Amino acid sequence: MSAPLPRVTADLPGSGGVLKASPEDFRVDEIPAYPPQGTGPHLWLRVEKRDRTTRDVIRALAATLGVPDREVGCAGLKDRAAVTTQWLSLPLSRDPDPAALQGDGYRVLEASRHQNKLRTGHLRGNRFGVAVRGGDIARARACADALGLRGLPNFFGAQRFGAAGDNAEIGRRLLRGELADAAVRRASRDRFLRRLTLSAWQSRLFNAWLAERLADGLFATALAGDVLKKLDSGGLFVCEDPATDTARVAAFEVAPAGPMFGHKLALARGEPLRREERLLAAEGIGAADLARGGGETEGTRRAARIRVAIELEPLDGGYRATFELPKGSYATVVMGELTKTLDGELGEGE
Repeated sequence: MSAPLPRVTADLPGSGGVLKASPEDFRVDEIPAYPPQGTGPHLWLRVEKRDRTTRDVIRALAATLGVPDREVGCAGLKDRAAVTTQWLSLPLSRDPDPAALQGDGYRVLEASRHQNKLRTGHLRGNRFGVAVRGGDIARARACADALGLRGLPNFFGAQRFGAAGDNAEIGRRLLRGELADAAVRRASRDRFLRRLTLSAWQSRLFNAWLAERLADGLFATALAGDVLKKLDSGGLFVCEDPATDTARVAAFEVAPAGPMFGHKLALARGEPLRREERLLAAEGIGAADLARGGGETEGTRRAARIRVAIELEPLDGGYRATFELPKGSYATVVMGELTKTLDGELGEGE
């Protein structure tokens, strides 16, 4: 089991309790970036699934409709042990009866059309509903209120790193060209595994960077030379006025943007740059190694601090937490703050 991530609410006791006693205890509803237009060559289906992976449902629908798996579009993968809803797209000219598309663990809720295929990342976020059995709602409420004021550390959850937790290390060795290990050789030959492991390595270093900021009391502070991200538009700029920009961080207008390392990464300056260089040096990774990653390691920036508003309702012997997160952020991290249990017990809405 993974060690717990640092908490921004470490001064408050957690609720405790059991997560995911059943799939119905964890619900994820995708928030699309845009609705289907109603016309076009691509059939869009809004699907609800229970205890099935997104890939399971894609394969089943593709087989039923006679479409190659690779032609089915989705904005992101949803957790298996849950009840989830999301849109899928298929290049299909006919309009099948949605009632005829039900299968084991899934059903089609809605059908429409659009001009384009649904692409990875084409979503605004996800809405989560998480039941905690046996949890203390008063303690959860104190943590939720604190998160609303302090912001959520935008860590990657443990599931980002694979069931065995070794994906990031495989990615590091892949970057270094260390192909003696069978798992590294396998990742080097498989495009999906290559992308997965390299992304896990980037995510591990982002988490390390963010943990340092928390430990140093810099979670909600803009340093001269920081790369900052505008939370409404995603635009990046370098901090030149720490006092002004720290006030903007406090207001959730901008956030320090941590590194997802790559050969095209927008560089920080001064002390923030030195912090990032130390992380890379400790990994034994240099510019040539990042270039070896090619398109998978071009590099980007991820907001360190995001706003989250959590609604709590009592359940018999526990409570339910409902909240929205932007794409790529983890319900695991929110529930870790509320319960103070180990991470990795919940899924992510990509």
